[in-house]
Amino acid sequence: MKVLLPWLAVLAVVLLLDAMHLSFLATAVAVSWLVYCVGTGVRPKGRNRAS
Repeated sequence: MKVLLPWLAVLAVVLLLDAMHLSFLATAVAVSWLVYCVGTGVRPKGRNRAS
């Protein structure tokens, strides 16, 4: 459950902004969250491997 808290928080913010008719800002938050998740989830492999 602890893992889902950031996702639920972002979802709540996006839904709140959309309900306030700030859909542009809601879209910006959603896209920036997606970029953050892709950026932290797909990291290049380090070249400093112990051989």
